[in-house]
Amino acid sequence: MFRGVNKINLDAKGRMALPARYRDQIADCCENQLVATIDTETRCLLLYPLPEWEAIEKKIDALPSFNPAARRIQRLLIGHATDIDLDSSGRLLLPQPLREYAQMDKKLVLLGQGRKFEIWGEEQWNSARDLYLAENDEAVALPEDLLTLSL
Repeated sequence: MFRGVNKINLDAKGRMALPARYRDQIADCCENQLVATIDTETRCLLLYPLPEWEAIEKKIDALPSFNPAARRIQRLLIGHATDIDLDSSGRLLLPQPLREYAQMDKKLVLLGQGRKFEIWGEEQWNSARDLYLAENDEAVALPEDLLTLSL
């Protein structure tokens, strides 16, 4: 499980260093093979270990292609999915089209989300986080399962 908020720099070639605390886990679970794609709801990227992505990709591919909403998701998620290898220095090269979509510049935030990471431009993350924190319970309807959760 990936968790935590990590501030990261993006170099001039579009590479980011994965924090050292995740590297062994990534090597063990997917032999440094990852897949990045766009988030269809917010301007950030999703980064999956290859086995996690393959399970999701099968589900997306199985959706009915004549359903416009399903086709939209297929085109956006699978269409933008890019294989990414973690190099020997622990860096990932984020492709230019994905960086453009997520409006990334030199400062990034890597957000652990359990089985995947989200990669945000730092300004976009700070704005989104502040909005999430400002939302009150009346504005956000929690899923039924969360209502029974105790933190």
